[in-house]
Amino acid sequence: MKIHASGEDYLEAILVLHKKMGMVRSVDVARQLGVSKPSVCHAVAVLQEGGLLIMDENHFLHLTEVGKEIAGKIYERHRFFTDRLIEAGVDPKTAEADACRIEHVISDETFRRLKEKYQSESESNGL
Repeated sequence: MKIHASGEDYLEAILVLHKKMGMVRSVDVARQLGVSKPSVCHAVAVLQEGGLLIMDENHFLHLTEVGKEIAGKIYERHRFFTDRLIEAGVDPKTAEADACRIEHVISDETFRRLKEKYQSESESNGL
């Protein structure tokens, strides 16, 4: 299943909300992303069909193992780029918005290499 950037945003939001609150409902996702509840309902249906998300009998959202893997990958990229942009002097709000765009378009190889380079430079600088 090909996941679009918006689908990745929903998975990431559910992951973050689950870490913060434990249980996540569609209304929580709508608030987090600043979208309408019908938009969340549509996204949830698509993500459920793709096997990335389940909704239990109490309407709580849960990522499947595959959904967690994708969400974790996106969240890692988001944090990495947000932190690097802030370190470079970018306003935190702008850094968050730019990181959200970058996380969806960068290839796995490029991200891996940037992360490795940053980690090796940090280690050699004693950070």
